[in-house]
Amino acid sequence: MANIAIIPAAGTGSRMQAGINKQYLLLAGRPILFHTLALFAAHPRIDRICVVVPAAEINYCRAEIVALYGLEKVSAIIAGGPSRQDSVANGLLGCNAAVDDLVIIHDGARPLLRATDLDALLDAAAKSGAAVLGVPVKDTIKQVQDGVIVATPERSSLWQVQTPQVFRYGLLLAAHSQARADGFAGTDDAMLVERLDHAVTMVAGSYRNIKITTPEDLAIASAFLAAQGV
Repeated sequence: MANIAIIPAAGTGSRMQAGINKQYLLLAGRPILFHTLALFAAHPRIDRICVVVPAAEINYCRAEIVALYGLEKVSAIIAGGPSRQDSVANGLLGCNAAVDDLVIIHDGARPLLRATDLDALLDAAAKSGAAVLGVPVKDTIKQVQDGVIVATPERSSLWQVQTPQVFRYGLLLAAHSQARADGFAGTDDAMLVERLDHAVTMVAGSYRNIKITTPEDLAIASAFLAAQGV
């Protein structure tokens, strides 16, 4: 069995308001996407990496990220789709995986993943077939309709889900196929697997595993790396 990382990085990053797609913004002097890919390239349990980017950026990604930094584990650069769900589906179809392989779905703009958390996630997914990384929410959450609070969920049961999310290839492919047949759009891959009534294991991760979405996130990520001496 192989462990295959699929890195969707096909979003436009409109909330960053930077003029370029956020995955190419510099973090500690190198593109965000480089930092993310380097995590997986350095991990001994990852066999290969498939990157999913907009079709117009494939050549740029190959030359300015993969070739420039010698990321030899990147085996494919795949054109994304109009939504993240479509991009992951394209990655699944293009990653050349076997049914029982583990596929690791991880946001291209989430460059601070710890190797130990990836290890724990791979161990959990190998047992259950589906596992995600997350952290307990720290704030009180309110459910709001039309500007009015209608419910306050019990905080102790709420987790903030992150990536990576790891699944048996055959399971995730079936989940995406079913979602497409039903016209269903989920907010993450676990949501699609849950629709098949397959249990998904939650693995405790780190609050530092942020997704860089806004300029404030970039400043926070820079601070984390500076604290590591990067």
